[in-house]
Amino acid sequence: MEDRILLAHGSGGKLSQDLIKKHFVTALGNPFLDKLDDSAVFDLTGRLAFTTDSYVVSPIFFPGGDIGKLAVCGTVNDLSMSGAVPRYLSLAFIIEEGLLMSDLEKIVNSISLTAAQVGVNIVTGDTKVVNRGSADKIFINTSGVGLVPRGVSISGSNVRPGDRIIVSGTLGDHGIAIISQREGLKFHVPIVSDCAPLNELVSEMLEASVNIHSLRDPTRGGLATTLNEFAQQSHVGININEVSVPINRAVQSACELLGFDPLYVANEGKLVAAVAPEDADSILARMKANKYGQEAAIIGEAVSEHPGRVMMKTRFGTSRIVDVLTGLLLPRIC
Repeated sequence: MEDRILLAHGSGGKLSQDLIKKHFVTALGNPFLDKLDDSAVFDLTGRLAFTTDSYVVSPIFFPGGDIGKLAVCGTVNDLSMSGAVPRYLSLAFIIEEGLLMSDLEKIVNSISLTAAQVGVNIVTGDTKVVNRGSADKIFINTSGVGLVPRGVSISGSNVRPGDRIIVSGTLGDHGIAIISQREGLKFHVPIVSDCAPLNELVSEMLEASVNIHSLRDPTRGGLATTLNEFAQQSHVGININEVSVPINRAVQSACELLGFDPLYVANEGKLVAAVAPEDADSILARMKANKYGQEAAIIGEAVSEHPGRVMMKTRFGTSRIVDVLTGLLLPRIC
């Protein structure tokens, strides 16, 4: 029989110590984590960004990633959306009794590989084991700290009339990848999650221009919710053009089959930016040179009319309001 997580692995005794040292420290070790103190001590000077998030995705393995990769990318991306350079992450596991040890190893190795790719250290963490049926395999909580470069001021409340709205690539890939894996749906063209770290893309955008007013990764609620947040926080209107919004053809077909609007489907490796109009082309060109921005596109602009509202010109030439959904389109996608 394969080894599984036992309640005793969360007891604080020898099995707990073995789990931490063998499966976590071995894969994630660095001078901060290796000390195994109750907190990490490190030096940082300057403006700091701090974020926290929890990941409960089902299934925990999906085309293009897993819950471990998702946890690192999601937290790194949240820091990057304030213009920060991610430096340190915390990592806490809530593990259901009975989880295969081999699955845990795959997740931890994925975390290690993704953290190394980004250049961040996992400096502290925690592990809890709960009774069978009290969780769904594994939940992960992360917090992250990053440094905000001098002169960078990015916020959802900074959008100005005239700003161009840019998306970094095709929308809806993650949400459709999750639902297809969860429900056993097969498509002629496989749909893969866009789960990816965006810190280098943001750094390159800021090298092109510091006139980036707002950034957001359109996760739960998708592009539509993000644009409404921009409009409401900044008290501007936003107009977008449907034909300019990049959507993978397979995702579009899947949405039509399932009755979803891709504007509301989650993403985990895309960003939405509001940038000064005079710098929009140079920022877009820099994005297209990055592997995570090759399909970036300007999809609209901020306006002084209809503040707090998002309008879309459809491919048929009509206009419609793009509102926020009342409920949840897809549960457990991150």
